[in-house]
Amino acid sequence: MTRRLLLLALTALCMLPASLVFAQTADEVIEKSVAAMGGRAALAKLTSRSASGTLIIGTPVGDVNGTIELYNKMPNKSRSVVKADLSSLGAGQIVQDQRFDGTTGYALDSLNGNREITGDQLEVMRSNTFPTPFMDYKAAGVRAELLGKEKAGDKDAYVVRLTPKAGPVSRVFFDAQTFLPLKSIVTLNVPQLGTDVEQTAEFVEYRDVDGVKVASRVRSVNQLQTITIVLTKIEHNTTLDDSMFAKP
Repeated sequence: MTRRLLLLALTALCMLPASLVFAQTADEVIEKSVAAMGGRAALAKLTSRSASGTLIIGTPVGDVNGTIELYNKMPNKSRSVVKADLSSLGAGQIVQDQRFDGTTGYALDSLNGNREITGDQLEVMRSNTFPTPFMDYKAAGVRAELLGKEKAGDKDAYVVRLTPKAGPVSRVFFDAQTFLPLKSIVTLNVPQLGTDVEQTAEFVEYRDVDGVKVASRVRSVNQLQTITIVLTKIEHNTTLDDSMFAKP
């Protein structure tokens, strides 16, 4: 009788979903994600990244086409340059050049005026280490908590809440099969708008570059607009002078 009960118990156990048998933790999900991106050894070889491509800004009155350039350098220097033709909206050609030198941020903005980057946006830039903040999030004092599973589009995803020492809390959705990030959600206070904005980044497509998975198609969504970015050129370990990230 005991053997039969044990056999039935083992049979029932085998029928349980894998997610129940092998419980995931936030740390395990993040480590599997780092491995899916190429692994710590491959990521550790990267010191910088230069990327460029196109973007489409979806607005209530129509789409706007433009170009984008992205630059990253260890440990957390970043720069993005967006050029778009808003002639159809009566604004002409615009240029938005956003820079972060590792400590301070500055935006050159032909549409809204030049300004210092402060608040939530600055804290996010400080914590966005290259090549991925998942490499050393514990050392940075980020608390990771597994919230469970949810759908991200048509895919099952593990949802991890990340709470940094400073700045806004974010939620990251990791593909339950590949463990690559599917999307992230963060709420930012935007002083220029006088309100909070929930910003969602959807990582639609990845490309293998030097043995590392890089998000090459990204949708950025908030209550004001949708931006679709397609990176057509991605290069690693290019020479990037520190001055290009500084306030001019």
